[in-house]
Amino acid sequence: MIYREDMLELTRRMTISRNCFSRIAGCYLDSSGFEDGSFNVHFGNLSTADQKKNLALAKTVPFAKTNIQLKELSFPNDPRRQKTLWPLLEGIRQSGLRDDGLLSVFYEVIGEHYKANGDYGIYFFFGTYDIPVKGTDGAWMEGSEEIYDFLVCVLSPLKGEYEMDNPRFGFLYPAFAGRSADPNKIYVFHADPEQPEMDLLSLMI
Repeated sequence: MIYREDMLELTRRMTISRNCFSRIAGCYLDSSGFEDGSFNVHFGNLSTADQKKNLALAKTVPFAKTNIQLKELSFPNDPRRQKTLWPLLEGIRQSGLRDDGLLSVFYEVIGEHYKANGDYGIYFFFGTYDIPVKGTDGAWMEGSEEIYDFLVCVLSPLKGEYEMDNPRFGFLYPAFAGRSADPNKIYVFHADPEQPEMDLLSLMI
């Protein structure tokens, strides 16, 4: 179960003035899954216009309809976990998006398995949220409960040269459950829950 208020709490840190993202990385692939360029930069080095555009892409995931478009999935709690994308995602998160080798492996895996109808892009965002203490009355208090380091990823068709359209698929890892990180779970986004991207979903669990 995903709680809407938890997602709204995160999106309030996805604005120009309260931006929680430190890095953004991405790759462009053709319909056959072959790479056609990539990038990896500090988010703050983007122009204000590009920051706004990319924040809108990132917010697609937590802004999605909870438990309909955005659903909670659990990774296997046994050796099968190593055969999912979990080890790769955990490595990418721990590197803070600074390991291009791990990112390249992720792009290759998606390119091999995703049956695309045209060119598309994959964007990763690395964020850090210093979770404030919340009193029993719901009021914010001084101090922090936890540092939540997380990844948001979106996959979108391209509507022009290196221009991302509305995301079709994405995820938030680790899950933000009970205002805390849960690396055993991931929140997966499908733009059309009636026609989920099964090629990608099968890689998660």
